[in-house]
Amino acid sequence: MAKLSEAEKRFIVQALACYDTPTQVVEAVKEEFGTVVDRGHVGCYDPTKVAGKELAKKWRDLFAATREGFKREITEIPIAQRSYRLKVLQRIVSKAESMKNMPLALQVLEQAAKECGDMYVNRKPSDGDGKGGDAPQPVRVVVQVQDASADADS
Repeated sequence: MAKLSEAEKRFIVQALACYDTPTQVVEAVKEEFGTVVDRGHVGCYDPTKVAGKELAKKWRDLFAATREGFKREITEIPIAQRSYRLKVLQRIVSKAESMKNMPLALQVLEQAAKECGDMYVNRKPSDGDGKGGDAPQPVRVVVQVQDASADADS
């Protein structure tokens, strides 16, 4: 096993806390520090795994703080917010309609319907005991596309 510096250990702990896989961390350590370390060694720095159960308190605390900060940051990423995704989809569908690209417009409308219909929300269906959330109802979108050339002939 390679003897790691404090900076390398800190880097590994923080990367694992941000949900990087051991393989990704091995590659990142090699790129960042030029140090070759194996996946098993990296796994010893993850206190959520069996291999990391003996990890020093210092590194456990750093892992916990980094993980908590990472989870908090996700709310600041625009694409993680439904309203932002719908706003982008609105721009795309408007552009597709202006370009007379109806197949793309229909695909974007379907995507927006999935967003609004909670297709991407993880909820447990209710089994009548009042503990689970209500199961999302599917959203059905019916769009009729009128052929512009048929209007010109009339």
